[in-house]
Amino acid sequence: MRTATRSPRGISARIAGITESATLAVDAKARALKEAGRPVIGFGAGQPDFPTPQPIVEAAVEACRNPRYHGYTAPAGLPELREAVAAKTKRDSDYSVEPSQVLITNGGKHAVFAAFTVLLDPGDEVLLPAPYWTTYPEAIRLADGRAVEVHTDESTGYRATIEQLEAARTERTKALLFCSPSNPTGAVYSPDEVAAIGRWAVEHGLWVVCDEIYEHLVYGDATFSSMPALVPELADGCVVVNGVAKTYAMTGWRVGWLVGPNNVVKGATNLQSHTTSNVCNVAQAAAVAAVSGDLSAVAEMRAAFDRRRKTIVRMLAEVPGVVCPEPEGAFYAYPSVKQVLGRTIRGRTPQTSLELAELILEEVEVAVVPGEAFGAGGYFRMSYALGDDDLAEGVTRIAELLG
Repeated sequence: MRTATRSPRGISARIAGITESATLAVDAKARALKEAGRPVIGFGAGQPDFPTPQPIVEAAVEACRNPRYHGYTAPAGLPELREAVAAKTKRDSDYSVEPSQVLITNGGKHAVFAAFTVLLDPGDEVLLPAPYWTTYPEAIRLADGRAVEVHTDESTGYRATIEQLEAARTERTKALLFCSPSNPTGAVYSPDEVAAIGRWAVEHGLWVVCDEIYEHLVYGDATFSSMPALVPELADGCVVVNGVAKTYAMTGWRVGWLVGPNNVVKGATNLQSHTTSNVCNVAQAAAVAAVSGDLSAVAEMRAAFDRRRKTIVRMLAEVPGVVCPEPEGAFYAYPSVKQVLGRTIRGRTPQTSLELAELILEEVEVAVVPGEAFGAGGYFRMSYALGDDDLAEGVTRIAELLG
């Protein structure tokens, strides 16, 4: 009797288990349809629709001409950028760190991956409030950890409570992933909530990985709070990930960073020395100009996002069966479409938000990301980082389809 054997040409189970980024997949599909001549409006992209500010671009052009940037540089990042990030962290978060505590990474996504790779051993659990950004569970899984989802919904403003976190904590829990302002929901935790969660993590000896990439994009009475700044005793157990992508409209430049205790930064630097080496020097030079400059361009973008935020919430509120809490940060609305599911629409009866998103794309050529991608079916993530006219037209098409 022949024993079945695994093909030596198969890829690893670790990589085979990775799912494609749903947000990038939706954006790619929308782009392809547009290129084919279809009038698709995409709400999938998580990037500002503004060009990178000109002074930042000019810094990159100058760096291209400087032979200093034509060869290898230190894997941890240019010294001047590490210093600038440390200074920016104090300026924006009131969190004092040394340049030696900063590692420059190939974007914020790379910083998330590095953080979990350094912190986790096989079987370690990470508490992950859901809805969550699609990359978090994959990064945890690639580090041989296990994501433990802590579910929230619109009734609590998509914010997890200490009671929920404590109920999910086990003897295998090693870390908490904390993101405020949140992708995908736009939720912003209050300073009191942030501080209470930080103290709870200290009490139980947990690491906290804080994603602060949307720190400057808060609206109304909401305020950004950096957990290690509010809870100084957490500093030795906290890793902050951030980058220039959202604040400075630099998603394509691929510059992020990780801030943490020296042993974490040293370990992540060693890892980076064997994977990517230094981040592109020209992009790093541009990032120095970004984080060292003023925030006037950021204020202009935030004003536009705030206007669009109000528009999308107002328009979605008029769509039958759609419930949309007002997001307080980032540039995403996260409406519930649970009341729409099971309804017959143009001869079809979608039972999931994934099926409804497919119907909307096919029938009215509007691309949204279904909640299944973020660990919470029954919702859409809709980025309002697109032009005002496209935003209004896109929601109008959805309203006409579902009305």
